[in-house]
Formats: sequence, C-alpha cells, structure tokens
Amino acid sequence: MSTAHRCLHEAFDVIADQAPELTDVVEHALETGYEHWLLDGTLIATDRVHDSGLRPDRWYCGKHTRHGGNVQVACDPDGQPLWVSSVEPGSTHDLTAARRHVLPVLYPAAVRGLPVMADEGCIGAGAGVRVPVRRPGAGQVLDASTRGWNSYINADRAFVEHGIAHPKVRWRALSRVTLRPWRICAIIATALVLSSWENRY
Repeated sequence: MSTAHRCLHEAFDVIADQAPELTDVVEHALETGYEHWLLDGTLIATDRVHDSGLRPDRWYCGKHTRHGGNVQVACDPDGQPLWVSSVEPGSTHDLTAARRHVLPVLYPAAVRGLPVMADEGCIGAGAGVRVPVRRPGAGQVLDASTRGWNSYINADRAFVEHGIAHPKVRWRALSRVTLRPWRICAIIATALVLSSWENRY
C-alpha cells in the first residue's frame, strides 16, 4: 500500500512539472494577441479538520464554510485554464493570493496591452485589472454607465466560471482532496496538464 501511495505521488509530481510557468503563458498570450486575461480564485475542498490546533484555522474558508486551499487560475478569453498558482490556505483573500502569485507578472503585461478581467475579490488590485463596481448600500443604485460596465465585465467573466468548473467535474480528485492540503498544488497542476493534453489530442 505504501508503495502504491508513493507511486501515486511521484506520478502527480512528474506530470505537474509539465505545467507552464506564468511568464511563459503571458508571453504566448501577448504574441498570440489576446484581448485580455481572465483571472479567478477557486477553493479546492480538503478533508483537513484543523490547523495543528491553531486558532483561527488558516485552512478554513469562511466564505464557503469549509476547509480547503485557495488557488488562482488564469484563463484565456474563452475560459480555457492556462495556468494555476501554488495553493494558499483557504482563509486567504483572493486579492492577497493574486498579489502574491499573479499580479507581479500580469502588471507588465497590462502595460503591453493585456489587461486582466477579475471579480469583486480583486477590487483594489491596481491598474490593468478590470473589475466590476460594487453595488452601493443604503438603497442607492448604480448609474446606467456603471451598470453597463459591470455587464461588460461579468459577460466576459462568465467564461472563467465555466473554465474553472470543468476540471473540478472532469477530475474527481479535485472535488475533495483527502491528502494534506499543500498537495493541492500538484493535483491541480496535474489536472491542468492532463486537460491541455486532452484538448490537444
């Protein structure tokens, strides 16, 4: 049993090593002439119950009320996942994870004409990151121009929702990770590589 377990992990690592670096994906996108990127964070659920007795539990995501790991996913304009980040504890905010893993590379790309479409979780990310405007409180409403902007962003972002959902459905290992949560990195990178091979062949 231990041999099979070790072989499984080795297979994950070998395939995950084939996943592209973000810098290479960005250069290809610029050369291909993409109009924009799609960026979103997703929670990969895990069976982890607690974080070694620490409080608060870093791997618990209050938004989804479950344990898991936060992974950032960059997709092409059609919603095809092209790159996945390293995993962060589930309590990590999307903006924090994006600043740590994605934005330092995507900012220069935005200057070169490749902006990023993201959701409200990335509000405040900075220039080159296009996000919807939050609905005001106290019964106020957005003006027509702002509502049009939000519709434009959300229409394009609909593709990333499908792009992220598909690997979770296609690869059952992503529906609930029963290994230690930091192994999510290898599992989702493996799913990315296998999905790209399926699309290619």
